[in-house]
Amino acid sequence: MQIEAGSYGKLYVVATPIGNLEDMTIRAVRVLKEVDLIAAEDTRHTRKLLTHYGISTPVTSYHEHNELGKSVHLVEKIKQGQDLAVVTDAGTPGISDPGYRLVRRASECGVEVVAVPGASALTAVLSIAGMPTDEFTFKGFMPSSSAKRRSFLAELRCAAGTFILYESPRRLHGALEDMRLILGDVELVVAREMTKMHEETMRGRVSAVIDQVKARRLKGEIAIVVSIEKEPAGEDDIEGELESLIATGIPLKEAVKIAAKELGLPKNLVYKKALEIKAKEIKDA
Repeated sequence: MQIEAGSYGKLYVVATPIGNLEDMTIRAVRVLKEVDLIAAEDTRHTRKLLTHYGISTPVTSYHEHNELGKSVHLVEKIKQGQDLAVVTDAGTPGISDPGYRLVRRASECGVEVVAVPGASALTAVLSIAGMPTDEFTFKGFMPSSSAKRRSFLAELRCAAGTFILYESPRRLHGALEDMRLILGDVELVVAREMTKMHEETMRGRVSAVIDQVKARRLKGEIAIVVSIEKEPAGEDDIEGELESLIATGIPLKEAVKIAAKELGLPKNLVYKKALEIKAKEIKDA
């Protein structure tokens, strides 16, 4: 028998504490008590949380190894009228954790997806970093090999901005050394075990943080915030910027104005280069 979309259950994306159990919201507790089923990354870990709050809702596994196939099964349950909550071991589902495939499949099937917001290591570390937050990029975990990590960091250096990274404690020292090599002795914030008993925040230049961690055997989740300033533009950058702007049909005068602003260079310097480009075009014609 086909069930009308209006009789579908709902999918609740529920954030759970990243450490301190007091960070569980009142709404999250209520939702987990009221749904028919909870899909959890690690059922044993989640049952400890549920027991703490007196929640007896059935739990099923939903993790990165069964995410693709299990999402089909779970959405079918929702389409049969059951309400489902998805949780991860810590924080918000879908943020470097399983969840997005289930959300995508559910939404494609006409299921209402409801966010129950709460703790997230990403926003938590950003809120205490004291770095620009009008625009930022979350890059997740850095590559594990040094060679790939250096290439990854080189791309960040070119992009510039505020970046949030995750790292494992055993790779932290090597990652910091690569950051110093590729990014220079930039300022950063390294947060460890956020909201937990042994929470620690290290701030300063990369070299100073390296001195703090190199002789220690660290444990726990690591989150890093680094703000990278755009490298000063030189005369060699002007020609490429102008040519790309002119290629879009922008008049030369307007292209000079935009390029000067984008590169942070004097307008007369950019205009001089523009005249050289124009003279070259006339000569080659």
